Amino acid sequence: MAEPDVTQIGLDIFSEFLEVAIHSILYDRELYPAGVFERRKKYNVPVQICVHPEVNRYITQVVNGISEFNTKGQLEKVAIVICNSDSQPVEKFILEINKPSIPQQQQTDRYLYQLEQSLRSFLLKINMADSLLKPLPPDCTWTVHATTRESAAARMFDKNVEEDFPWLEASEQETMMENSSILPLKSTTSPYLNMQMYVEETKDIKGS
Repeated sequence: MAEPDVTQIGLDIFSEFLEVAIHSILYDRELYPAGVFERRKKYNVPVQICVHPEVNRYITQVVNGISEFNTKGQLEKVAIVICNSDSQPVEKFILEINKPSIPQQQQTDRYLYQLEQSLRSFLLKINMADSLLKPLPPDCTWTVHATTRESAAARMFDKNVEEDFPWLEASEQETMMENSSILPLKSTTSPYLNMQMYVEETKDIKGS
């Protein structure tokens, strides 16, 4: 019987978690009306999933693109970026990805169980973060930034010509956030996934 591909398991787990995390952030930060979300369960945690077709399509395309970066070992960071009505970022939920430091030979069902419990804690931390963050200003929008090695970005930009989903290089205005503070949320290390999550929030939110 073939041994499970630990690297692929880690990639799949991250993609699955990222998709649920994006939905949770959109709901908790009230970027869409509560009526377009449906209550479900993931990692034994109640989560809210957006059922709007266009939003779902966009999230799926984003996660698929990020998965491609991650499969090639080129992904460094993912940020769910919330911008004000002037398209300036006011809040970022950031996931930093690192190569697992525990040898793959140590993979066991116990590690998978521990990872599931850790991801459960991640989702609970996302839900709790809402009470620790400032209210957002009206008319906010959101996007997703992927930080990769330059070679990966160049290949993806070339691929955009052939596909109907544009990955574009973010401008300085879209990425810089002055006078910000950091709220650590959670980190995990396993043979499958090494990840930490935190929120960067501007101290200058106005109009909330």
